[in-house]
Amino acid sequence: MSERGAEFFGKWITDNVMRGSVGADIISVAELTTKLFADAKAAGISEDEIEEEIGSAYEAILAAINGPSDYESE
Repeated sequence: MSERGAEFFGKWITDNVMRGSVGADIISVAELTTKLFADAKAAGISEDEIEEEIGSAYEAILAAINGPSDYESE
């Protein structure tokens, strides 16, 4: 299991979703998922490391956009 992946995702969500005004449309979430994986790769973290801990990155980003209560229930 990769705690490192989960930590990266949490910081990334704070920096890229929570601080901006992001809509929860399909294109925005898909673009954010692509950006997440590109940023993770640049940091030496694989997609698998992130998804081992959080499950589907797409669904986790969508839940984060929709609100903390939705994300916490994942």
